[in-house]
Amino acid sequence: MRTRIHPKGTARGMALALAGSAWLAAAPLYGDLSQSSDARHPNILVCIADDMSWAHTSVGGDLAVKTPNFDRVAKVGVRFEHAYCSSPSCAPSRGALLSGQAFCRLEEGASLLSTLPAKFPLYPDLLEQAGYAVGFSGKGWGPGDFRPGGRSRNPAGPTFASLRVFLEGLPGKKPFCFWLGSTDPHRPYEVGSGIRAGIDPSKIKVPPIVPDTQEIRSDLADYLFEVQRFDKDVGAAMAELEGKGLLTNTLLVITSDNGMPYPRAKCNLYDWGTRMPLAIAWPGKIPPDRVIADFVSLTDLAPTFLEAAGVPIPKEMTGRSLIPTLLSGKSGLVEKDRDRVFFGRERHDTFRTENGQPVGYPMRAVRTRQFLFIRNFKPDRFPSGDSVSTNQDNDRGPAKTFVVSHKTDPAVAPAYSRAYEKRPAEELYDLLKDPGQTTNVAGEDAYAQRRSELRAELGRWMIRMNDPRRPGSPNPDVFDSYPVYTRPRGKQK
Repeated sequence: MRTRIHPKGTARGMALALAGSAWLAAAPLYGDLSQSSDARHPNILVCIADDMSWAHTSVGGDLAVKTPNFDRVAKVGVRFEHAYCSSPSCAPSRGALLSGQAFCRLEEGASLLSTLPAKFPLYPDLLEQAGYAVGFSGKGWGPGDFRPGGRSRNPAGPTFASLRVFLEGLPGKKPFCFWLGSTDPHRPYEVGSGIRAGIDPSKIKVPPIVPDTQEIRSDLADYLFEVQRFDKDVGAAMAELEGKGLLTNTLLVITSDNGMPYPRAKCNLYDWGTRMPLAIAWPGKIPPDRVIADFVSLTDLAPTFLEAAGVPIPKEMTGRSLIPTLLSGKSGLVEKDRDRVFFGRERHDTFRTENGQPVGYPMRAVRTRQFLFIRNFKPDRFPSGDSVSTNQDNDRGPAKTFVVSHKTDPAVAPAYSRAYEKRPAEELYDLLKDPGQTTNVAGEDAYAQRRSELRAELGRWMIRMNDPRRPGSPNPDVFDSYPVYTRPRGKQK
């Protein structure tokens, strides 16, 4: 079920979308904070897409898609070029964002179709305890069941039909924190919707993870159409805030939970699965129109929100507040020690089993400016499930269908092999030579020293995170023992 701020095509919905665009186009670089009862406690709006990779914004250089609201937020705020999710799977990524902790620290919360134990503090709860009104609409944390973890509501907060409904019940000028969760651009797509909406397939830059064919270009157009629909919802949300005089003291974040639902993207640790769009604006506080090259994680958002609100940051949070970067006024490289990021994955779906128990495809990785090093802990398992013919970790759709059905075609076979065949225990990609991350050089002598260094660095990070798969762990397979609580239906997964 889709959550819409206003029905598309209605006069009010169109007016609000235009109003939001007008605000951003004409916004002063330092907004008037007088409309807020207390500028020290900003409102917080998190707009989160479902399965959108970093590359698909017009401000980021994609000529086939139009994302005016993301672009304008980046213009009056900051755009991050190297933002990464903690895990390229919906619930683990969202749990890590909400908790400010690396996904591997969240026990059952590290896997899809599980729960998020109540012992982990979450920023919506902490802000609510500090006096904020909190809520969410659309897709919050999930899919999974929060009740076995000891929670009485979705970890994203109380559920509302829309942002408008939430704002109508807002008491006075109480600061608020709201999560606007879209189900776009998650599959399934309406075939041909992108081309019918005016997206030109010839302008699409086909990622190196899939073959460049007419069928896949059409499928990518359908994906970009839903990216644009998400962007329109963001514009409508900003218009709602502007209409109530709330936008000038709102810390606004636009991002996604994990990458695009294509072979070798979502559920994988390559950039197309982990690298996220991220734009943040706070008129009057954040110096505008900057592009930041620092490596950041979505786990950094929770401590950022708490610091902005003047709420103590729990020591459990492994993310680092972005407030110093946001307020610095600098572009490019701002904090020198933000030169790498770590992420990983456990169980995504339930179609891979051992002894009747659903198990995952455990991976950890470190990404630097030049290298991506991946450790596959169960190389005897297939990365996308026991059989690619069923609905496995990679969502069904025309792109997957084409790759699987043409796997014997010499032009398609490499894409099939990279996406679906077994992988070695270690992968290493030299991004200066191979930005598409398609050639594994882990076995080459010329990279032996760098591979060893990155392996050791990843191991040290896992020890710091108390990751159950860390070197010397007494129970590295505990993630595979956690129960499955629910199976998703429809679009959300």
